Amino acid sequence: MQIAEWQRVLPPEAVFVGPTVARIHGLDLGGEEVDVAVPPNRGTRSRRALTVRHLALPAEDVITLGGVCVTTLHRTLRDICVLAPAVEALIALDMAIRSRRTTKAALRRYVGGVTGLPGSRRLRRQIELAEPAESPMETRLRWLLISARLPRPEVQTDLYDDKGRFLGRADLYYPRARLVIEYDGGNHRDRLVADDRRQNLLANAGFRILRFTAIDIYQRAEVVVSLVRIALGPRRRVA
Repeated sequence: MQIAEWQRVLPPEAVFVGPTVARIHGLDLGGEEVDVAVPPNRGTRSRRALTVRHLALPAEDVITLGGVCVTTLHRTLRDICVLAPAVEALIALDMAIRSRRTTKAALRRYVGGVTGLPGSRRLRRQIELAEPAESPMETRLRWLLISARLPRPEVQTDLYDDKGRFLGRADLYYPRARLVIEYDGGNHRDRLVADDRRQNLLANAGFRILRFTAIDIYQRAEVVVSLVRIALGPRRRVA
C-alpha cells in the first residue's frame, strides 16, 4: 500500500530499490523507509519516509513485480551491501538462501559480472559467510562471533547421540568442541519444557550448550565472546 501511494506521485521512470525491494522479494528486513531510484536529470527529492537516489540503472537490473518496477534480487542484495552495515547485508543474504530465492553459486556468478562496482567487494565477502540461518538474531549472534575472530560455527546442524538417534538441531555448532550455541528468542518461554528436555538429551550425549538472548547480543557482547572463547579453548582461536 505504501508503494502504491508513492507510485502515484513519483515519475514513471522511478524504480524501487534497497531494503524496500528486499521486502518485495520476500525478505523481511523490517523498516518502513521507502528507497527509490530516479534518472539523474529528474528533480525529484527525498522527503519524509522517502529516500530518492539519482542514478541510471542498467535495464538488466530492473524487473516488474506486481506492477511495480524494482531491482532484481541480486542487484538489491548488492545495494544493501552499500547502504547497510555488514551484519544487515549478511542477514539479507541468509534470508535469501534459506528461502531458496537464490543460491551461493548464483550469487557468485552474479558478483563475478559486477566486479569493481559499488558493493561488489562486500557482497563477495558476505556470500562466503552466508548460511541458511533461521532468524536475523541467529545471524547477528554468528556475526558477533566471527567479528571477534572466533572460528566460524556450523549453522543449523543436526545432532545425534552415539547410537545415531536424532537429538535436535543446533542453531550454531562447533563440532571439535562439541559446543552447541543457541539463541533464545521471544518464543523460548513458550517452548521452555521442550527446550529443557532437548538440552538434557544433548548434555547426556556429551554436548555442551551455551544459550544467549537479544540482551546478551546487544548489551553484553563481550561476555558472549568470552564465554564462547573459553568453551572453545585457547588453541581454537583464530590468529
